[in-house]
Amino acid sequence: MTQAMTRPQVGSRFDVLCRQLTELGLADREIVLVHTSMRRLGRAAGSPRNLLRALQCVLGPLATVVVPTQTANNSTTSRDYFAAIRGLRPADVSAYQESLPGFSIDDTPSFRMGVFAEYVRRQPDAVRSPHPQTSFAAVGHYAEQLMKVHDLESHLGERSPLAAMYDAGASVLLLGVGYDKCTAMHLAEYRVPWTPEPKSYECFVNDNGQRVRQTFEGLDLDDTTFDHIGRLADQRSFARKARVGAGQARLLPMRQLVDFTLEWLVERRGTDGQ
Repeated sequence: MTQAMTRPQVGSRFDVLCRQLTELGLADREIVLVHTSMRRLGRAAGSPRNLLRALQCVLGPLATVVVPTQTANNSTTSRDYFAAIRGLRPADVSAYQESLPGFSIDDTPSFRMGVFAEYVRRQPDAVRSPHPQTSFAAVGHYAEQLMKVHDLESHLGERSPLAAMYDAGASVLLLGVGYDKCTAMHLAEYRVPWTPEPKSYECFVNDNGQRVRQTFEGLDLDDTTFDHIGRLADQRSFARKARVGAGQARLLPMRQLVDFTLEWLVERRGTDGQ
């Protein structure tokens, strides 16, 4: 465990979180992929440390907590990059590119993944997957096993921690965020029975202290339908919802969520006549 599981006094924020997470259904799980907004959970949730300890306590001795630690800010093909250079002169675009950091698995912070994800990534026993764009970090019993494979061409696909979590029967926990933040649903895009559109990616990595440009091909990922799919998933029996802190929480088995997303993608393609 990352933190000692000494229970504070009854009635503390820790105890309230443990009770809420247990009522949500987390107690019979071992591996959980967490997307969260601490701000939306409010003061009732306490600190990232408090949340991690509560998750570990409820999950039990084999607890494994996984978070996204993505780094879109080292890329010249990300949405953030194109938003940042919009309206800039060519010289300023070149200068901006020169300022982009090179990814280092040990040192590079995640980008816009939230304070909880960063807290988990910075734990002494955290294990991070090696992808320079869509890495994950994990703490706990299965961390090494889940993080060891993450191929460059497989952002969120079959050779990524998502597939390993799917096979291991992991759960997805959305705390104060919607389905548009749910990386697990991207795994369904890799499983459609047709050849998806490819995309060229470019980013910078740290190679023995030198910042180098890295290019690769991958799937053109699309999360624009995830909120809609999520509203449909909410109506299924496998989706559990409750309040945690001041925010809405959802707990879903990853296999059923990914399979449901895949079913929707296939049906839409048939409806569109493609």
